[in-house]
Amino acid sequence: MTGAAAVLAGRTALVTGAASGIGAAIAVAFAEAGATLCLVDRSAGPEIEAVRQRCAELGSTAVTLRADVAVESEVRQVFADSRAAVGPLDTLVNNAGILTECPVAQMPTALFDEMIAVNLRSVFLCCREAVPTMVESGFGRIINIASQIGQRGGAGMAHYAAAKAGVIGFTRSLAREVGGTGVTANCIAPGPINTPLGGGGLTPEWTRSLMAGLPLQRQGEPFEVAPSAVLLASDPGGNLYTGQTLGPNSGDVML
Repeated sequence: MTGAAAVLAGRTALVTGAASGIGAAIAVAFAEAGATLCLVDRSAGPEIEAVRQRCAELGSTAVTLRADVAVESEVRQVFADSRAAVGPLDTLVNNAGILTECPVAQMPTALFDEMIAVNLRSVFLCCREAVPTMVESGFGRIINIASQIGQRGGAGMAHYAAAKAGVIGFTRSLAREVGGTGVTANCIAPGPINTPLGGGGLTPEWTRSLMAGLPLQRQGEPFEVAPSAVLLASDPGGNLYTGQTLGPNSGDVML
């Protein structure tokens, strides 16, 4: 790859939740831009292998690793395995997540705890593993996938909103901690996106209500989110972004 298409040439990225949806789209976009990839998902099935094959077809070196990134021991192991497979990482995309709908008054504690573990704790665990190497090398890009629900809230989604708002707050704080080291930390907060996650945990009524209020009058596609990640990962395109939240959300949240 040459020219603008290779803006991530020489870079090594780890993407969580890479088997489908936004994670898969970001992986493919990174491959198109020339990055070496470590694709992580808690499923080791044919979906993530298909993403790896697509990245390889685009000329990228890509490996797949299985891990539940909400589990501390598995995160440590997957980062060790990634270093052994592709060398030091300079880019981390925390995309793994779940989505469910439940009113607060009926919400089991276990449902709330699971949401926080998968959607927020995993971001902390992965960043904690990635940051020291990035700081030591003097360069790094951390991209955390949040949600517009974390910015505006959503009835029946207090647990999801809390987790994603936590991702935004965590990312801003991390950006201040690593400022001046060559490492940046940013969020992407998509609106409703046509993914298995986007539709799997929501009632049809909630989905229709959300779509009705979108200025663009449609949900997005994963490939429409991926360019934001390429921008944030790139040099010089992403150099001046840190502590920011980009919003490919069909106009649902306007800041």
